[in-house]
Amino acid sequence: MIRISNIRVPEGSDTAHIRHKAAHILRIEEDAMRGFKVLKKSRDARKKNNILDVYTIAVGTDNDTGIVRRIKRFDVTIYEENSYRYPAHGNINTGSRPVIAGFGPAGIFASLLLAHEGYRPVVYERGKCAEDRAEDIKRFFDTGVLNPDSNVQFGEGGAGTFSDGKLGSGIKDKEGRKEFVLQTFIRHGADDSILTDKHPHIGTDKLQRIIPSIRREIESLGGEVNFGCALDDIIVTDRKVSGLVVTGKGGGVISCSHVFLCLGHSARDTLRMLCDKGLSMEQKPFAVGVRAEHKRAYIDSALHQEKASYKLTYHCKDGRGVYSFCMCPGGYVINSSSEKGYLTVNGMSYSDRGGDNSNAAIVCTVATSDYSEYGDDPLAGIRFQRDMEQGAYEACKGRIPYQRYEDFAKNRVTESFGEVHPNCKGGYGFGNIRDILPGHICDDIIEAMPEFGRRIAGFDDPDVLFAGIEARTSSPVRIIRTEDMESQNIHGIYPAGEGAGYAGGIMSAAIDGMKAAEAYIKRYSSTG
Repeated sequence: MIRISNIRVPEGSDTAHIRHKAAHILRIEEDAMRGFKVLKKSRDARKKNNILDVYTIAVGTDNDTGIVRRIKRFDVTIYEENSYRYPAHGNINTGSRPVIAGFGPAGIFASLLLAHEGYRPVVYERGKCAEDRAEDIKRFFDTGVLNPDSNVQFGEGGAGTFSDGKLGSGIKDKEGRKEFVLQTFIRHGADDSILTDKHPHIGTDKLQRIIPSIRREIESLGGEVNFGCALDDIIVTDRKVSGLVVTGKGGGVISCSHVFLCLGHSARDTLRMLCDKGLSMEQKPFAVGVRAEHKRAYIDSALHQEKASYKLTYHCKDGRGVYSFCMCPGGYVINSSSEKGYLTVNGMSYSDRGGDNSNAAIVCTVATSDYSEYGDDPLAGIRFQRDMEQGAYEACKGRIPYQRYEDFAKNRVTESFGEVHPNCKGGYGFGNIRDILPGHICDDIIEAMPEFGRRIAGFDDPDVLFAGIEARTSSPVRIIRTEDMESQNIHGIYPAGEGAGYAGGIMSAAIDGMKAAEAYIKRYSSTG
């Protein structure tokens, strides 16, 4: 087939219009096209009086190669569909089933691949199943009473289940893993639009039904998923994993030779245990900042698009970067704490993105040198995060600290809201976020905001709300692994996903989990 990029047609154009435009580009008759497939769709709303839909499509002809050579356009190329293929099995008999610690995106898709190939994985997840977890989270939002093992961070589906469900990723994917992940979500209830949307998302409400459905598929293939079971210790013999100590129902001392560490970025106690065991890990950069809330109508109007999304970056004078992250059109700021006495926020939205406000993290990059005062060991970044999160908790006694942007810039506590009012899950109050974040991070955000306002009218309006703090954009720790996806110094451990320091979002974590499972499959037999 032939891939045609950047086909620009008036907003709302039908398939016939797009086919006509494609035929014109290829200089062929429309009836010469043997197939038609939309690969990607986005919208160009920069000119309010000329809003365009922008398509990338694939069409078939009787002479694809000849037409591409004749046209000689950079946006007309041969399209090769990347269908995912399971790897060939190895022949080493392990004598035990593979174990997965953590059932977020990395754990789910590692388990799914292993189950499909007959390895019957055993999963241990410290949190609850999605149905019970949702009740704990609602209770936390309503009362402030936190369950440290069942919350926005911990439980079936990981942190992504209670977020926007965004599926974007900049990963180059010749192996078809992205398509595999998307098709899996669609098979279990997601809209097929996630295959073609430029900014695909599912929504928290749908994810809470989709994730359990994927779990049931894993179980139907011989996999086993145990909730309420935390990884408490690993048993290492001659630099090899020989067992695990798992707490909770169905736990105990578990004999195993291979474990996939799919922990998520908030499993701080588990990372401490692994560090104490001598597992090779290192500090890594991340980012911290605030959640910025705008009236959705203002953002939509400025970008000339309904439920508009944006992505902003700015290079500060001190060399750091400030950027938007995890943008949630029509979404909510949520209290996503996982430890008593500590507070961090995140963003979420439902599938209809129908909330009054749009929000995004506005964060500043943090180099390892920025938290050197917290130590030189691998967990220094966690101590830095916890210090800020403790300050956020204390600022409003466990409620989300809010501050108007103007008050943040002038370093004063907000006394009343202006045009924008909080659209959040969990209690909130007025607090000075300048007292929580390091001074240079606050200064860089203040430097960046006017530039963002030049790109999106009203972005730096005085009444824009900042909610603090966004501390867990990614893990501040990386578990060092080899090219074969195994731990550098303990054989049989496969670190994967966000908590291992190799992903940042649902899609990248899911793909990393797949890669870890593939490495295992290529080496070991499914009969042992």
